[in-house]
Amino acid sequence: MCMLNDNKLTESYDGSLTVRLLNNDEEKEDVRCSSYKEAIEVVMDNRYSTTVAKIIGKDGDVVFNSVDMDINDGETEWKHAKRRLSVKIEEYDCPHNSVACFADDLCVQCRMDKIQNQ
Repeated sequence: MCMLNDNKLTESYDGSLTVRLLNNDEEKEDVRCSSYKEAIEVVMDNRYSTTVAKIIGKDGDVVFNSVDMDINDGETEWKHAKRRLSVKIEEYDCPHNSVACFADDLCVQCRMDKIQNQ
């Protein structure tokens, strides 16, 4: 699952982002956040105490789900998506399906492949 779509990415959201924290006993807690940075911090702070954490955008779409992606990979993807808005970065399709692998910042497996092929 892609953490963010470039067209939905902004630095702040005035409380329109929600982090939904779900536990096995069907309890849920919604935390309103004013930015993706704040939402990521809420997920990181609660990643060991909840079963599932989701970041829900203003339009109700789930833009992050801890079942599908580690929050550290999600944060890396968010930073890269934010940077892509201001700089044109070459598209890169990781052969190892790493969501945090980009043409200008390869994953460990791609770096090893590159070194072996030289």
